[in-house]
Amino acid sequence: MSSIATISKQTIENLNKKNKDITPAEYTKEFCKLAKEVNLTVNECVYFQETLSKIQQNEFNTTSKKNPETIYDLVDILIKRVPKKNIENMSEMLQASMQPSISLSIGDDLKSFCIKIGDSPSLIFEESIQKEMKKYIQNRFHVDQKILSQKTADIARLISLMNKYLSDAIDSNNLGSNNVTNIKNELESICPKDSTQEDLHKLQTKLVKAAVTMENEISTVNKNLESGQNDVLLLEQKVKRLEDELQKSQETSLHDHLTGINNRRSLEEELQKIENKFIRNKQDYAIIFFDIDHFKKINDLYTHDAGDVILKTFASLLTKLTREIDIVARYGGEEFIAVVDFNKANDLYKYVERIKGVVTKNKFIYKQHKIEIKFSAGVQIRSNSISPEETIFEADKLLYKAKRTGRNKVVFWDGKEI
Repeated sequence: MSSIATISKQTIENLNKKNKDITPAEYTKEFCKLAKEVNLTVNECVYFQETLSKIQQNEFNTTSKKNPETIYDLVDILIKRVPKKNIENMSEMLQASMQPSISLSIGDDLKSFCIKIGDSPSLIFEESIQKEMKKYIQNRFHVDQKILSQKTADIARLISLMNKYLSDAIDSNNLGSNNVTNIKNELESICPKDSTQEDLHKLQTKLVKAAVTMENEISTVNKNLESGQNDVLLLEQKVKRLEDELQKSQETSLHDHLTGINNRRSLEEELQKIENKFIRNKQDYAIIFFDIDHFKKINDLYTHDAGDVILKTFASLLTKLTREIDIVARYGGEEFIAVVDFNKANDLYKYVERIKGVVTKNKFIYKQHKIEIKFSAGVQIRSNSISPEETIFEADKLLYKAKRTGRNKVVFWDGKEI
């Protein structure tokens, strides 16, 4: 049996014969080739082949070498892979896209599938998983369309029945009106044979009067019914408009009407996604609770319109200075919350310092006024709390401390102040 020393010597001789430089890459390639020929198991060569087998064939197209032969060829492929963070974000977006937006039930099979890709986000690159995703996304549209069609069909049937009943009522009353009119005309045509038939004449008068009254009442009913029919047609048009606005209302319900950023309801939904990631991957995150200082004075001095401009501008600044993967939301009034992933405490310090620097070094413009704005904030991290709700509560307490001790400052969970 050949030894590693023998193969090493033979490797160098082969490279010299081939006039190739004895570089680590060339040496490794030739060495593993010789080891395979003599059936010698070398851990490094076996590991290389096992790793190579785990790489999908289409990833070889990212490099000029279609058949990787050394670890250096593998590195060229692996550095072009999508980062794990991006895979997790994509996985969450795909899970959301597969869940019906109108139906309240997503089914046990979809739940299981979402849990599976949630636990192993890299599965989304496998062809079989992508086919399943396509099936669920198509099903999502089918389920939503089916429910929406059922609801609109129910409304359409109701309107159709109302229209039919009203039409029948109008036709029936028109017929009744004609019959009464004929009776009235016949009664009017009756002439007493002599003046002694006074009783008959009195009866005729009473019947004519009753017929006139009935005719007037039926005419009024017909007008009301016709008006009701028009109302039904208007209702049908409104239902159509409501259907068109349904999608818009679903989108706007998750955003603050003034600032356009996430509202409190949206914050709760997005926070749950981040909490799931915290539980699964132990990826810590921070809650930053912002509050604009002396905001009531701004409203009193410059009007509420100025206050609205301040809120919209502040929200815009927070959004621009915060990564897209993080969350910015209006919590209420002049209070805002940011939910930020981080690796080191220093990352949070720099993030808050950047916001504080931009806000305090610039003035907010309202008409001809240049308004100076300051804010206070409290920062708490999830790993210091037992739940997301407690994290918000603790961040709010730190915000209150910042307000109580002078405002225009940020108080962190570890006692640091900026």
